[in-house]
Amino acid sequence: MAGLADRVSGARLDPAAEAEIRYLEAMIARLEAGEEDPEDFRVFRLKNGIYGIRGRPEHHMIRIKLPVGRITPEGLRVLADVAERYAENRLAHVTTRQAVQLHHVHRRDVPKVLRAVNAVGLTTREACGHSIRAITCCPYAGVSPEEPFDVTPYAEAAYRYFLRHPVGQNLPRKFKIAFEGCATDHARTPIHDIGVVAALEGGKRGFRVYVGGGLGAAPMSAELLEAFTPEEDLLPTMLAIVRLFDRYGNRKVLTQARLKFLVKKWGIAAFREAVREERRLVKLTASGEDLEAWAPPPEPEPPRLPSPPKKPFSFAPGFDAWRRTNLFKQKQEGFYTVTVRLPLGDITPEGLRALAAIAETYAAEVRSAISQNLLLRFVPEEALGGLYEALLEAGLALPEAHTLLDITRCPGADTCNLAITRSRGLAQALEAHLSALPLAQDPGAKAIGVKISGCPNSCGQHHIADIGFYGSSRKVGEREVPHYVLLLGGRTREGEARFGQVVGRIPARRVPEAVERILKRYLEERQNGESFQAYLDRVGAASFKPLLQDLQEVPPYEEAPEFYQDLGAEGEAFSVQLGRGECAV
Repeated sequence: MAGLADRVSGARLDPAAEAEIRYLEAMIARLEAGEEDPEDFRVFRLKNGIYGIRGRPEHHMIRIKLPVGRITPEGLRVLADVAERYAENRLAHVTTRQAVQLHHVHRRDVPKVLRAVNAVGLTTREACGHSIRAITCCPYAGVSPEEPFDVTPYAEAAYRYFLRHPVGQNLPRKFKIAFEGCATDHARTPIHDIGVVAALEGGKRGFRVYVGGGLGAAPMSAELLEAFTPEEDLLPTMLAIVRLFDRYGNRKVLTQARLKFLVKKWGIAAFREAVREERRLVKLTASGEDLEAWAPPPEPEPPRLPSPPKKPFSFAPGFDAWRRTNLFKQKQEGFYTVTVRLPLGDITPEGLRALAAIAETYAAEVRSAISQNLLLRFVPEEALGGLYEALLEAGLALPEAHTLLDITRCPGADTCNLAITRSRGLAQALEAHLSALPLAQDPGAKAIGVKISGCPNSCGQHHIADIGFYGSSRKVGEREVPHYVLLLGGRTREGEARFGQVVGRIPARRVPEAVERILKRYLEERQNGESFQAYLDRVGAASFKPLLQDLQEVPPYEEAPEFYQDLGAEGEAFSVQLGRGECAV
């Protein structure tokens, strides 16, 4: 098997990527010699997917984009190699935006990581900064029985077109795009600057286009721009939106700079007319390259179907539980998409290598989901037992995918400059607590989603969770106590995002008990199999405030010093240590 050096030396990098990496190497050399402006270096590294790390200026987080969520087995092996060799914690972290992050990479090793990932068709370009970020795609695109057609080729065309596009290099703020083909909103299109949803009109392909969604401290739901945009007009429409944002977005006040504020200021009717006029100009001034890029993409090539050993069932422990929660039946007869659940979104180098080998044997394709999991697609039904045993041997056969125990979380204060609390620690504590509760096995409880962010910025998407939390702090006497703000009732569907309602602010140590109480009340009071969302609509999220009131009290330090320590940082006195945020840059 080829090592990392062999893979990189044997690959020809895209000339643009190679030029960027060489420029970065020169900047690092000048920076270490005291000849480079640190702010100039910061701007350039962010444009190339390289964040700062809390308290460690010579270390970085590298965000690697998985184009529309896709990654090859060779890509998995390269991620394993760079995580093992250069990430201090030896982990690859799968994000909610179909990307992978490596944490605590020393500055001198950053160019090596960039060369390695670019050699297998991945990129860090525009993974950060005021740019068009990762263009995400429904992970079930191409295999879902719900979809009118596969949106993957259109998402890939948009990804290629906007990567390094001049209009996207210095926007007023970051810009996010998502593609969805299903009736179920897997891609969460209402929380994006542009949400693109497959549509048919008279047998012709097109899209419903939504604009102006976003989370953060002021969450807003996207609004319908056009009920039907023909496929040939999709990229010109997206370009027109980005050009308007580039010209008229707020460049003076960063907190008001997202597209959602421009749409709100103008109103959707005026914004719609502006987009139509801008699109007219875009098309009249198109270059030959534009016209070629805008053409509807060809149908994707049929996947290389696997021929694994036939073993439809397994008597290995846990097979039935895994099969109940981790399988998605494809529209292709006899095939399944299998979710590989990654607790906390993390996977080790050993896990990545094992998954690469398993994917080559059992699946036609690997994709990531915004649930921070990886999916194996086109797994034959007759091979599910063998696949399960291979995953079990690799430690990757965890059940409960996309259930209560599959908790979404951001990296939190372990690395992020803006985070207040360690969301990783809370996610671990919650999963341990809930997995021990018999009530968590109830089908109604299992369908509930939990999402955690370490601050109000919603990188963990807490606003759209059934049960969401974001980190905060409260002083008790002279000491700070880590808390989480609890929200209930968030959700999305096409054309609508409903944001969770704040119910209380709970000490970190008491959050698991709070969730247990919420689940217990729901299961006791639901009517006729009522879902948690329907139950909340009936009783109101605010009705939970009295139930949780006593949990918001903090005992004196002398009685319970553990309350003054964050989950995941036991033995350390908690204090808020905010640095200069870069997710907003």
